[in-house]
Amino acid sequence: MTTEIDRAIASLVRRPGLPRHIAVIMDGNGRWARQRGLPRIAGHKAGRESVRVTVRTCARLGIPYLSLYTFSLENWQRPSREVQALMRFLRTVLKSEYLELRENNIRLRAIGRLDLLPPGTRKTLESTMEALSTNTGMVLNLCISYGSRTEIADAARSAAREAAAGRLDPASIDEESFASFLYDPDLPDPDLLIRTSGEMRISNFMLWQIAYTEIVVTDVLWPDFREQHLLSAVEEYLGRERRFGGIRKGAVRGKARGR
Repeated sequence: MTTEIDRAIASLVRRPGLPRHIAVIMDGNGRWARQRGLPRIAGHKAGRESVRVTVRTCARLGIPYLSLYTFSLENWQRPSREVQALMRFLRTVLKSEYLELRENNIRLRAIGRLDLLPPGTRKTLESTMEALSTNTGMVLNLCISYGSRTEIADAARSAAREAAAGRLDPASIDEESFASFLYDPDLPDPDLLIRTSGEMRISNFMLWQIAYTEIVVTDVLWPDFREQHLLSAVEEYLGRERRFGGIRKGAVRGKARGR
């Protein structure tokens, strides 16, 4: 039976200009749990269905890349019990969702200071990425133990090492060459960034990559985020005119007519 969501997805798929890369700051798990008198980890567990829905819907739309801000470097500063629970939960999710990712032809990548992950979590992540590496569909990019300022600093250190070794001329460094030192230089810049929970900040996420990204903020808390919210964000994106610092179409002509 065809649902309203099915019809909405079919309509969007036919439209030109869909985002190539969608990034999501999944915010509001703790607030969702607090509103219900539950521990914070309950909010993270409730957000699992939102992840599943978002991955499925992006795949159905034919979005080539989806990045999820899963765990920031700053999150390591949370209470140790919460961090340990999150790492165990991440390992459980990777194991339990593997079959669906494989059946949906989804590739898995991860960026961040992965060396900081507990050995068990890192091993599960790496083995899952390897097992899905031959898939050819959408790339699901998990930003784990990730901080954008650290990524940029790490890139600068890598470039400096290359220059010190005589393999890179500092005078030749431009935006494109510098970007090659980022965690995943093959990952295209996000076209659309969605932030849930209504917070109007970037939270140290992909600062280099989102220079010209369209941003949509929704008040919906992440555990409540569903297909209609994602489709609404894509609709809003399609209604915008991306100028990348240029002049709006017709603006110069219109100014001339006004003389």
